[in-house]
Amino acid sequence: MHRLMPPLIILTILSSVAMPLHSQDIVFKNSGSKATLIELYSSEGCSSCPPAEAWIGSLKSSPGLWRSLFPVVFHVDYWDGLGWPDRFAKAAYTQRQQNYATRLGQDSVYTPEFVTSGHEWRGWFQGNRNPSAENETSGELTLQVKDGGKQISALYSPSSQVSSQTFTVNVALLGFNVLSDVKRGENGGRQLQHDFVVLDFKSKPMTNGPSFQSGPFYLKSSTDDPPGAVVGWVSAADGSIVQIAGGWLKP
Repeated sequence: MHRLMPPLIILTILSSVAMPLHSQDIVFKNSGSKATLIELYSSEGCSSCPPAEAWIGSLKSSPGLWRSLFPVVFHVDYWDGLGWPDRFAKAAYTQRQQNYATRLGQDSVYTPEFVTSGHEWRGWFQGNRNPSAENETSGELTLQVKDGGKQISALYSPSSQVSSQTFTVNVALLGFNVLSDVKRGENGGRQLQHDFVVLDFKSKPMTNGPSFQSGPFYLKSSTDDPPGAVVGWVSAADGSIVQIAGGWLKP
């Protein structure tokens, strides 16, 4: 672990489902009561990160994927000046990790770091491979995805248990089976495989109405790697995650 100091046809069921509308449109909908967003903060320049990424990649075969588990891997950029520029890294992802550190009272940021449903999760380092959501998700989130993930709109209907009246929707475009030949740095000479790696990410406040909505988002892979999945989640004013939806772009 490396530590750095901070600077439409829709079916309603109790899990996230994908339903094609026409050739390039998909709807992901989740009204389930519990789901876990697993965020991994990683870097190709960090020698401790490949085992964490290998584990999160193994979730591709989990029966809970896109139902109770929604993994995303953000690559941070504070390793880029130490020998190897990570093509997936963005300053915005580093800022997102630093924002978590501030909100959660951490004295530093580090890689690999896991955040589950908005909370720092250290269980992976003790051999715990079953993270559980610390926030019970609630309400119904619908993502309408067009043009292979390039355009996404969101609609959220909170349940009576949700007290917040201010929500933000976050959307990530994910890549899979992506290979990188690392030439320098701590992983120099290794070929790394990435799954659930964030190719683009955006957040927007949701407008209030009978339901909360936002969009459209316009997303594009930051590399030449094709996206394989989309994940969206709604955050309340206190940073807690109240609902998640998403899945494969080609079911």
